[in-house]
Amino acid sequence: MMRKLLGLLAFLALLLVGAIVLVIAIRTYDIQRGPALSVWHTHVPHDLRAGEIAKLDWDGYLQAEQRVFDEVRAEIVERIEPEERVASNRFFEGSPLYPGRFATDWNRSFVMAPDGPPLGAVVLLHGLTDSPYSMRAFAQLYRDRGFVAIAIRLPGHGTAPSGLTKAQWEDWTQATRLAVREARRRIGPAAPLHLLGYSNGGALATQYALDALADPQLSRPDRVVLVSPMIGVTAFARFAGIFGWPAFFPAFASATWLGIVTEYNPFKYNSFPINGARQSSLLTRELQGAITDAVASGRIARMPPILTFQSVVDFTVSTQAIVDSLYAVLPANGSELVLFDVNRHAQLAPLLRARSLDALDRILPAPPRNYRTAVIANGDKPSGVVVERGIDAGATVPTTRPLSIEYPTGMFSLSHIALPFAMDDPLYGIEAAPDAHKEFGINLGSVGGRGETGALIVNADALTRASSNPFLPYMLDRAAQAIAAPRTSAAAGRP
Repeated sequence: MMRKLLGLLAFLALLLVGAIVLVIAIRTYDIQRGPALSVWHTHVPHDLRAGEIAKLDWDGYLQAEQRVFDEVRAEIVERIEPEERVASNRFFEGSPLYPGRFATDWNRSFVMAPDGPPLGAVVLLHGLTDSPYSMRAFAQLYRDRGFVAIAIRLPGHGTAPSGLTKAQWEDWTQATRLAVREARRRIGPAAPLHLLGYSNGGALATQYALDALADPQLSRPDRVVLVSPMIGVTAFARFAGIFGWPAFFPAFASATWLGIVTEYNPFKYNSFPINGARQSSLLTRELQGAITDAVASGRIARMPPILTFQSVVDFTVSTQAIVDSLYAVLPANGSELVLFDVNRHAQLAPLLRARSLDALDRILPAPPRNYRTAVIANGDKPSGVVVERGIDAGATVPTTRPLSIEYPTGMFSLSHIALPFAMDDPLYGIEAAPDAHKEFGINLGSVGGRGETGALIVNADALTRASSNPFLPYMLDRAAQAIAAPRTSAAAGRP
């Protein structure tokens, strides 16, 4: 009997290995048929590693960052092939999309300081394949409220997509710590400190807050604000590394990429290396372990309040993980979770998947809960006007208040990439000014033309996915309330 069981297990293991090999082979064949690698895929800029970052101050980081951008210009921009010198290529110096021609290159780390002495500081952390550009709206809010806003360019980002083929999640955590050190240097030991993270930056912000509970040498934040945080990722990202195995052979170098796409976005990579997905997965695993340790040790009781904004439908991160892995273990410390429902009154509402329509019922546990929840959803009347349905921590009865905001015509939901961007954002805004494209060479949000399949260099998903957020004013207002809120005893007075 035991011999039969072992034989069956061996057969199943062999079957699994065969299936993996087949999937890898099919994917390798498919990507080999796609676009060839360009210099921005093959030349890896010499960005800072974790050990180097730990020894630097802010000025040293900026000097190293300048050297990286100089290298990108010398080794990539000045070496692209003649056929790549086209308007749609951000690495072509003559392109309207070339970041070096803009008044401000938002791929770089930046600081927004208030007019007078800062009342506090916020460290802003962008997402994977992203750049500090996505932090502009929140940085401006904090600056206008008297805070100094520090948005750091995480290693591997803002330069060339090849940078993510070598970046490690430890590089990003060390960069986060460096930015916090600079924030504390600017405001002194007593002023409030906030962390704000978007997507992968949300994981970094949460990880830092947990690390600071265990390490007295780290400045503890008073509040954490998360936008579409990467608390959990899909199973594909967890095992993405195996798809790069064929790249061991030079002829299959393309296998290290999940996608090779024209680089038409001046502030975000379009091509995506497998290592980027793998490092995000490793970071979330580290984060899950840190949460477990904080709960087991009791340190979680000193966690600062967290305000999170999340769409109930998100193709990139797990909304359920935010609830089950993070909010389920938070103390009653004033934290809040804001969820944006799908637009049930949209023209395309009849085409929404059942899983999208019942997402809210699956995501949230029944009240009472240790944290406040706010669901932004359609009102009872068949219009685009939305309401906030809130349930306070410890309560069971919701309260409803109307918001003077509407879902735009034709928008059936938000998306992972939309949340930090205003509707009139010059790059991503759906309602950007007619001449908005002049600032950054293109307005990707308002692209809605119709034509023949295959005529454009972008696919349909890139055009239909929501790229800006009609509810950003609400988010900024809620973040402003967090800025004005009294400091918590868990963090006040700590270095």
